[in-house]
Amino acid sequence: MANDIQAPRHFLLASDFDQTLSFNDSGLVLSELIGVRDFQRKVDGLARCNLVQQGGELAYLIRHDPEFRGVRREHLEETGRRVRLRNDIPALINLLERGLDGARFSFFVISAAPREVIQSALAGIVAPEQIFGTEFDYDESGEVRSIRRVPAGYGKVAVVEELEARLGLTPDRTIYVGDGSSDVHVMLHVNNRDGFTIAVSENMQLARIARSTMLSDNACSVMVPILEQVLRWTSVDIRGLFEQNGLTLQEWEKARTDRVTVRQMARLGDEAVV
Repeated sequence: MANDIQAPRHFLLASDFDQTLSFNDSGLVLSELIGVRDFQRKVDGLARCNLVQQGGELAYLIRHDPEFRGVRREHLEETGRRVRLRNDIPALINLLERGLDGARFSFFVISAAPREVIQSALAGIVAPEQIFGTEFDYDESGEVRSIRRVPAGYGKVAVVEELEARLGLTPDRTIYVGDGSSDVHVMLHVNNRDGFTIAVSENMQLARIARSTMLSDNACSVMVPILEQVLRWTSVDIRGLFEQNGLTLQEWEKARTDRVTVRQMARLGDEAVV
């Protein structure tokens, strides 16, 4: 497999959490837990006034919204336990830890979701030191006193650069996986420095930016574009690797989708239609 690889290569593989490693938004799960019914309306309102960076809305609400002021650490941990994860995340982590044809991967989660939520959701799968999420300071009562760090927008860029420096990696060895508008800044940053980006949703903003788009409910699916486009494996070798790990690429539809809207032009002299 991949006979062109002559020397070990080390990659940073960073992934978002909400709707990337999970199926749902942790803010919605937390809202259901504490009985807040209009979470999406609150988020949309913050987005319209550009008060916080995209992705950082939940952190803002926890700190400033009266309905969220009762949130404690235990609520965040319980939220993590209720989050529905994508299939086969342990298999993905195991695959990355073993390495592939001399290529090894350092995996990290970078998300604006509260760190306690992510750690609870991925307990026993991803080590706490590999997780970067929103960090809070708490007072004696357990209430959030302040926000220490929010990896949203350019905050994700800062974490990526921090990890590259820590691991001693050049920017072209960075791979980032994300799903939404809050990942635009970091994906542009990674692309501009010859890294590789993968979108796992049909978000139109990301579709124009990501080097590859992979739609699947299985976390291991992100390895397909990495193996094919980064490590230059053949389709036969990729299928073989999945089968060796007890997985089957049952449907692999390689497609490029152009989104086009076509309308008739108004002609001079035409009467207006009432």
